Amino acid sequence: MLLTIDVSNSTIKAGVFDGDQLVAFWQIATERRKAVDDYAMLFLNLFRSSNIKPKAITGVSISCVVPQLRSVFRQLCIRYLKVTPFLVGPDAKIAIRVDLDYPSEVGGDRITNASATYALYGGPAIAIAFGTATVFDCISEDGTYLGGAIAPGMIGALESLTERAAQLFKVELIRPPLAIAKNSMHAIQSGMIFGYTGLVERLVQRLKAELATSSSKPVQVVATGGLADVISPETDEITVVDHQLTLKGLRLVYDLNKD
Repeated sequence: MLLTIDVSNSTIKAGVFDGDQLVAFWQIATERRKAVDDYAMLFLNLFRSSNIKPKAITGVSISCVVPQLRSVFRQLCIRYLKVTPFLVGPDAKIAIRVDLDYPSEVGGDRITNASATYALYGGPAIAIAFGTATVFDCISEDGTYLGGAIAPGMIGALESLTERAAQLFKVELIRPPLAIAKNSMHAIQSGMIFGYTGLVERLVQRLKAELATSSSKPVQVVATGGLADVISPETDEITVVDHQLTLKGLRLVYDLNKD
């Protein structure tokens, strides 16, 4: 079995693959101060809850954008699973070509999302990750990772708004009844939901126009991340929502690098 771990700034997603089948999936909060043993006990309990024996884990593929946690998860795998993990980085073998000014700047999560998007949905394509940031990654028809765009994440934007405005407060990110809101809660929801939908739609349209210069095929737009379910019903620009896109990409990249 292969354990895949995606460590982002806000959450940690983990999944266990038996072959190409995802048999277990978890999501927990990222805590930078947790020690190796803290995370190990957490993961061992998650394994137990899903009837997965640690000895069954024969490989680990990790994407981590939190530098101080890379060594934590590496030690966890070696000490508790007896496996040396594969960490996705700029030197990893991938099934797509990277055409960027500075390839070493690209996070492992973007590499895995782009790889999974092209492998599963073809190209040209745009992968949108709704997380701490809202990240757009573009892949050409021939499988070249072209780069993309990064916008503030919805949660961070909401927190910034409510922390800086004394009379505003945190709200649940759900669709309000109307765009013209009659109260503060709905007004914030309107700005967040419809405002971010506008951001996504306009940026996708611009990215599609640039991708169209090298391909006449329709552009697939694949969204992932918890808030993808909030935005996708509001727009026709998103083709499909795939919550396990990054974990699938970690499996694909691992398979290319395990030898």
